[in-house]
Amino acid sequence: MTGRWRVTRITLKSPHVKGRARAGPESVTGTGDDGRMLADVIDLLLCPVCGGRLTLGSGTVRCENGHGFDVARQGYVSLLTGSGVPGTADTPAMVAARADFLDRGHYAPLADAVAGWCGTADVIADAGAGTGHYLSRALSARTAEPGTTGRTAEPEAVGLTLDARTAERETVGLALDVSKHALKRAARAHPRIGAVVADVWRPLPVRDASVDVLLNVFAPRNAAEFARILKPGGTLVVVTPTAAHLRPLVDRLGLLSVDADKDRRLEETLADRFAMAVQDDLEIPLALDHEAVEAVVGMGPSAWHTGGETLGKKIRELPDPVHVTASFRLSTWVVQK
Repeated sequence: MTGRWRVTRITLKSPHVKGRARAGPESVTGTGDDGRMLADVIDLLLCPVCGGRLTLGSGTVRCENGHGFDVARQGYVSLLTGSGVPGTADTPAMVAARADFLDRGHYAPLADAVAGWCGTADVIADAGAGTGHYLSRALSARTAEPGTTGRTAEPEAVGLTLDARTAERETVGLALDVSKHALKRAARAHPRIGAVVADVWRPLPVRDASVDVLLNVFAPRNAAEFARILKPGGTLVVVTPTAAHLRPLVDRLGLLSVDADKDRRLEETLADRFAMAVQDDLEIPLALDHEAVEAVVGMGPSAWHTGGETLGKKIRELPDPVHVTASFRLSTWVVQK
């Protein structure tokens, strides 16, 4: 359950847009065909072993040098090399908690705001896509006319550059995440999402200059790789929590708090490759029952550090519902020439 939400916008730079086109409306039902979903994005992908182009066969993705990668029955493909799985990959329990919380619509205003930044992009990728919630909303959204809603930004504000294919074909989405458990859901979140297991800290198995808009929602950032895969003039959309996020739950439940230097560290991470274009603060008042509180704790980084009967007891001692504020900072970045 949500109350009224508020956006504060700071526009730092508004690059010029060339080749603007508008996508048509769409209605999404069902899960689509898994093979077709990977077929939509296969031309964006590279072999993680040799860097060669990939082709999609019957249940397999393969490069011309013979490196092959099996397509999972859920529709995703793992292009993660090596035997070890990064310890930060979301667990099945974390993924289930995130799906439960987001499917209730608690962060719907945030999903709408992220979709608004995508304009009429031809290719949208999401680094750290999780269940595909935000990428799915971006693909489903129809670009609104400038000024019709506080949730939607005009493309001129974010510096989108589109090629001629935008007016001729539907936008496709590429979900990248290190958790196969999350990508099982992402692969079925929208008929035009192709889901790929990849580690953002390694070279991404994505072609140079192939992505119009890259989403990065509560996920790690690799500035060099992000700049490489974005088209010239492409846009990086970053969402981070603010220090006010989920107060007073953070204090009452002993959750991890947001680093006071997070904004500075974000800018330092991206400054060599990107220039900030626009910054928004978004606050969403929430009234969460105890089940929703358990889900929001279980889906985030605090899940690695809290849990058990002690946490359950603290949650039961909260008012039901408990009123909290979800607080986010959205920023868009353009690749520096």
